[in-house]
Amino acid sequence: MASRFGLSERMFAGPGSKRLVAAVEDGLDSVERALAEELHSTDALVDATSRYLYEAGGKRVRPMLTMLSAQLGEGAVPAVVDAATALELTHLGSLYHDDVMDGADRRRGVASAHQVWGNNIAILTGDLLFSRASQIMARLGERAMALQADTFERLVLGQMHETVGAQPGDDPIAFYIQVLADKTGSLIAASAQAGAIFSGADERYHEPLRMFGEKVGVAFQLLDDVIDLAADPAETGKVPGTDLRAGVPTMPYLLLAATDDAEARALTGRIDDGVARIGEGEDPAILDAPLAALRDHEATARTRELALSWTREATEALKPLPRGGVREALTRFAESLVDRSS
Repeated sequence: MASRFGLSERMFAGPGSKRLVAAVEDGLDSVERALAEELHSTDALVDATSRYLYEAGGKRVRPMLTMLSAQLGEGAVPAVVDAATALELTHLGSLYHDDVMDGADRRRGVASAHQVWGNNIAILTGDLLFSRASQIMARLGERAMALQADTFERLVLGQMHETVGAQPGDDPIAFYIQVLADKTGSLIAASAQAGAIFSGADERYHEPLRMFGEKVGVAFQLLDDVIDLAADPAETGKVPGTDLRAGVPTMPYLLLAATDDAEARALTGRIDDGVARIGEGEDPAILDAPLAALRDHEATARTRELALSWTREATEALKPLPRGGVREALTRFAESLVDRSS
C-alpha cells in the first residue's frame, strides 16, 4: 500500500499497521481479479477496448479508499469488493469520455482510446463500462443503486458545467471548484463512503468519510492542474497543458486571469490567443512558451497551496472517526496525494 502512493514503509511499521496493510492489500487483490473478470468479453473488439485503459495501469485510488474505510466494519467482505469494483469501472468509463471531450492524446502513458479506435468506439466503451458498473451495484440492492445513480449524476453535471463554462454573474473560481467537487470529488467520496456502508461500519462514520473523499478529490484535481503544466510528458504520461490547449480553463489559469497586473493580463492574452489559433487549425506548439510561463508564475504556486488547504480540510473531516490505523492511514493518504508528480 505504501509503494502505491510513494509513502515511506516506516509509516506502516507497527504490528497493527501491518495487519491493516495486509487486509487492504488482500481486498485490492480481490478487486483486481473482479475487474479482470468484468472487463473480459468473448467479443474481440469489446475485450480489447474495455481492457485498454485498465491494462495501462493506474493507482486504484478509489478501491484503495473503499478498502481502507471498510476496515471500520467487517473489512473486505464480498459486498465491499463488488462496490469497489463498480466504482472503479465507473471511473474507468469516465476516462474514455473525458479524453474524447478534452481531445487528449495520451492517458496513463499510452495513446488515448479515441486515438486508437476513434471517438465513437471510445464513447461506446465508456458507456459499456458504466452499464457493467450499474449491473454490479444492482446486485447489492437499493442503497447501492442510489449511491451509484447519485454519483453518476454528479459526474455528468460536473462534465456538463465544465463544458459550458461559468455564466455571467458566476464567480469563475467558485464555479470551477464546484465542477471539481462534482466531476472528481463525488466519485472519490462515494468510494470512501462505500467501504463503510457495505462493511456494516457505524453509520456515524458515513458522512465524515463522504466529506473527506470529496475534499480529497478537489485537492487531487487542483494538484492535477499543476501537474498538467509539467514539462516532462515521460513522467506525467500527458502532453503538458493538455486541458488548456483544449480550451478547458484550469485553476492556474483562473488565478492568473484574476490577477490585476500588466504581466498577468499579457500572459492571459497570449494563452487566450493561442487557444483560439489552435481552434482554427494552427500547431498546438504555439502554446508551449505561454504555458511554460504560466507554470513558473505565482498563480501555479497558489494553486498548489490551495490544494494543500483542501487537504487540511479533508483530514479535519476525519475527526469523528475513531483514533487508530484507519484514520491515520486516510490522513497519510490525503497528504500523499498533494505530494506527487504524476
